[in-house]
Amino acid sequence: MVSRPVSEGSAKLGDFGFAGDDHVVPFEVEALEVRGRAVQVGPMLDQILARHSYPEPVSRLLAEVVVLTVLLGSSLKFDGKFIVQTQSDGPVDMLVADFSTPGSMRAYARFDEERLGQAVERGEDSPEQLLGKGILALTIDQGAYMHRYQGIVQLDGSSLEEVARTYFRQSEQIPTEVRLGVARMVKPGESGEEHWRAGGLLIQFLPASAERSRMADLPGGDGDTENIGDGHPEDNAWQEALALLGTVEIDELLDPTVGAERLLYRLFHEQGVRVYEGVDVIDNCSCSREKIKSILDGFTAEEIKESTEDGVIRVNCEFCSKEYLFDPEEFGGE
Repeated sequence: MVSRPVSEGSAKLGDFGFAGDDHVVPFEVEALEVRGRAVQVGPMLDQILARHSYPEPVSRLLAEVVVLTVLLGSSLKFDGKFIVQTQSDGPVDMLVADFSTPGSMRAYARFDEERLGQAVERGEDSPEQLLGKGILALTIDQGAYMHRYQGIVQLDGSSLEEVARTYFRQSEQIPTEVRLGVARMVKPGESGEEHWRAGGLLIQFLPASAERSRMADLPGGDGDTENIGDGHPEDNAWQEALALLGTVEIDELLDPTVGAERLLYRLFHEQGVRVYEGVDVIDNCSCSREKIKSILDGFTAEEIKESTEDGVIRVNCEFCSKEYLFDPEEFGGE
């Protein structure tokens, strides 16, 4: 994998092309034994949200889930999928984001329009309030012949950033910090039309000595029940990395004139930061006529009849909104 140090200056920082939008940038800060990924998403996110014409609060929620999924899914070292899905009792009762290697993204949201409108009128439109209580499931799918791994975190009124931290604490035991930002912005040089943008940073403490990264045991676990903290090891390097990440403003995560590399330099120039060749992320749904037909082939004759309306079977993909039409005569049923 190609890597390069990031250094400010008219010569060095301009010697390589910037990642730009819709491109994940892996990085390492060797002095702090920290690794992570940074991303700014623009056109890809805008296409997903514009396709569904979601109300603004729903778009903001789904955008956060998209960024989180990109940050986590882009770490996969094999062909597969990383899926983030919420199921909850709030006005927005389901969010799904699906990342397929090497960089295909799709997402959709389900919400109750009446309940959403009432929540907005009451001023109860924060992401936590719109989701309500429930679960967030993070699934790694390595294909049909491999075991699926799934981690589940409770949605209890915490932000998605906090939910992500809890996931890593419970499932991976890796000290992890996440920052997410979403906004509608006018890009410099454009005519005033607003577009959706989002950005995210994820850092993990991965020292050579495993003992240094040991996290506090969870309540009810098998470990030292007296050593229960906030999930962060008391290590000076990790604490310094957390302090630096805490200085990041939301505007910096989103600003296309800053970019991932320049932001990483701002954060870690004193310690030295190295970025690696990343991956483009595109809006790309994996649905197809063949896949949907294979599902319908398993329907009984009664199910085919119930699915037929005005002489045709209509199937709409929830992710990309594409409509597929089938002649019921194609399916024999049993």
